[in-house]
Amino acid sequence: MTDELGALLRRLRKRARLTQEQLAERSQVSVRTIRRLETGRSTDHRLRTLHLLADALEVGTEERRQLTDTLNRAQEGAAVEPPEPAPTAPITPDAAIAPDAATSAADPPAGGLADAAASLAREVRRRWQREEGHRRVHDPFPLPVRWQAVPAELMDRPENIQRLQPGATPQDLNLSGDLRSVVETYRSIASRRLVILGRAGSGKSVLAIKFALDLLAAPAAPARVPVIFSIGSWDPTTTTLRDLLVGRLLRDHPHLARQLPSGSTLAVALVDADLILPVLDGFDEIAEALRAAALETLNATSLPLVLTSRRDEYARAIRAVHAPLVWAAGIELTDLTVEDLTAYLPRTDRLVAHGCEGGGAGGGEGAGAGVWDAVLKRLRVRDAPESTRLAEVLRTPLMVILARTMYSEAPGKDPEELLDTARFPTTGHLEEHLLAGFVPTVYRRRALERADAGRERRNRDPDQAKRWLGYLAHSLNQGTHDQQDLAWWRLSQNLRVSTRVLNTVLVSTLCMAVAYWLVQLLVTASGHVEPTGLGPSVSYGLLGGVCSGAAFGITYFALAVFGRTTAVPSRVRLRLSAADRRTGRRPVRTFFTRFWFMLLGGSVLGVGYSWAVALVSVLGSELGLSRTELMKIVLINTLLYGLIIGLTAGLIFGLLAVFEAPMDITAAATPIRLLSVNRTAAGRQVLVLAPALGVGVVLCGYAVVHLFQGLLGTLLWPLEGAVLLGATGGLGGAMAYVLAFTAWGQWLTLSRIWLPMTRRLPWDTVAFLEDAYQRGVLRQAGAVYQFRHIRLQRHLAQSYRH
Repeated sequence: MTDELGALLRRLRKRARLTQEQLAERSQVSVRTIRRLETGRSTDHRLRTLHLLADALEVGTEERRQLTDTLNRAQEGAAVEPPEPAPTAPITPDAAIAPDAATSAADPPAGGLADAAASLAREVRRRWQREEGHRRVHDPFPLPVRWQAVPAELMDRPENIQRLQPGATPQDLNLSGDLRSVVETYRSIASRRLVILGRAGSGKSVLAIKFALDLLAAPAAPARVPVIFSIGSWDPTTTTLRDLLVGRLLRDHPHLARQLPSGSTLAVALVDADLILPVLDGFDEIAEALRAAALETLNATSLPLVLTSRRDEYARAIRAVHAPLVWAAGIELTDLTVEDLTAYLPRTDRLVAHGCEGGGAGGGEGAGAGVWDAVLKRLRVRDAPESTRLAEVLRTPLMVILARTMYSEAPGKDPEELLDTARFPTTGHLEEHLLAGFVPTVYRRRALERADAGRERRNRDPDQAKRWLGYLAHSLNQGTHDQQDLAWWRLSQNLRVSTRVLNTVLVSTLCMAVAYWLVQLLVTASGHVEPTGLGPSVSYGLLGGVCSGAAFGITYFALAVFGRTTAVPSRVRLRLSAADRRTGRRPVRTFFTRFWFMLLGGSVLGVGYSWAVALVSVLGSELGLSRTELMKIVLINTLLYGLIIGLTAGLIFGLLAVFEAPMDITAAATPIRLLSVNRTAAGRQVLVLAPALGVGVVLCGYAVVHLFQGLLGTLLWPLEGAVLLGATGGLGGAMAYVLAFTAWGQWLTLSRIWLPMTRRLPWDTVAFLEDAYQRGVLRQAGAVYQFRHIRLQRHLAQSYRH
């Protein structure tokens, strides 16, 4: 029966045109589990796992029933049917996905860019459909988004937009429409370059999503796949537009990192083949000093694109470069009307008893009165100052959604308070009130909810949640301009340098001390070393740990001086040539860059170790030497241990740098999965570094002692002591490096321990971020989170500071 279940699951996956890796990404079920289910090697079937896979495959009711029935038969027969023998040949990763090679975008045939583009189109459509559902765009129906042509000075000349030959007469462009005609409007523009302008919260991002989905849903497949890129953090002076597009494609669609025979990736090939239609969202969120450079960069290309921005910011960029976006038409979103609010807001009030509350059997006008009736009645009185002010605030979808959340979905609150002129004398006060009430409302709305994956969502205190979110927003608003990408590996970078150095010292001290105690315990238990007693062992471990921790702290401080303390998620690549092609780095230069720096850091660590040995010897009265002789031995040991540990660190980390390639947030499509991938990479680094550093200490020790033998007197490097030093330094050094200098280590020690200890973040930080996303406060943009809107981010940051 396990074969039957595997065959059914495999057939459904192939029909969905997904690889095992893509299905794992969708369902959050491991590739190994999916592989075992499909091959019939799994006998521990779980119904919840099957439901997760069914949801990811978007199967119908009948097919879901078939999966459940097959699972039941498999479980009934598991007790009597012998297990299937495992294949005699080993299953390699390539062999595991070989059945999908003809249809998978992760492994297309030669010249199969069209297949890769088609697969990307399906993935883009699926993701934005899910995001639309998460934002509740269609609940109860989409807010009306209408537009009109922008003034002539904000777009190119009509003959340029229509790409006419000299002397040809341009036709009139119809640049008016609504949400249903966005694709039609775009296709009427011959240049295929469109600028969408609107005030903050007017629905530009929602229109961009609608455009991408409608274009992908058209009967004829689009020549280019519309992909939405958030460009608020783009620095055009350091990153070209091509690199921006390729980097974001790799971040959000990791299967496009597959290399082609030419050496480039699928992402590069798709961009270079003009198969991507960039929808660049958030031009106004680029730093003000960089917008002109960004517009000049876009003007240097003829690439079809869609650009969204607030009007004033775009107009200032035009004045700075003396030209609008070349060949581009422009539309501007108009405000919502009172009639729009009258049609929308009453239908969001699900608390009305539909005629059972205050109404009779006739269901007359008074039946089922809603919370918005009195407010909407006042809004129709256009000359009243309170109604005029509220209508001015509710002219954008953002404010309407905030008002809906606070009053339609929170029982006991009356929206008539929005008409109080004494409490809210200006439109700014009203907007701040709606922004301030959003987070407490979504956290107070339900005490206990069921998440999509079937897990119970814990009840969080609204004030605490707002304070934690405020810290996150505050951390993004540091520097010359607001950042939007909330990356887990950057959460601790706003801590003071002294705090981060202290963290490095403490973590390194603990790692080195624990490593010494473990090694000492093992060798004592094996009988190779005589027990030294608890006191000397503890003191030696602590002194060695403190000296080593101080050396690591000095190294971290040196990195901070050069601004290189932000660790990015990384993984070790085993093929040197592949790493070179993908990163463009020179292996020799890469090796020596890391070698010299780690030589210095290792030498400092060696100096600390030599002084720790001297201190323990003095405290234990083990050396009956004069002060002069003792100082001579200490200086010799300082030189030798500095060279031994420095050379070891330089060689090992230099070689590791050659094989290392920065992930650049491209290894996973979600923040949680990227964190999981980096945690695995950190564990592998410990497993590689610990024995490598241990062996390196032994071999470099022999080389250095042989080099200075006779020059500094009779030098001893006994094998037993060398192995003990290597084991301690390898284990402790590897753990200290991973916890203090890698992205996952800094996340663990600072974001998961230090920030919660200081009450700036919760202890379950990952669960909190995911919960905020589920509640609609955050959104996902590939491997990072973002706040729902930049105005909400700025409000929370300001509230936190005050």
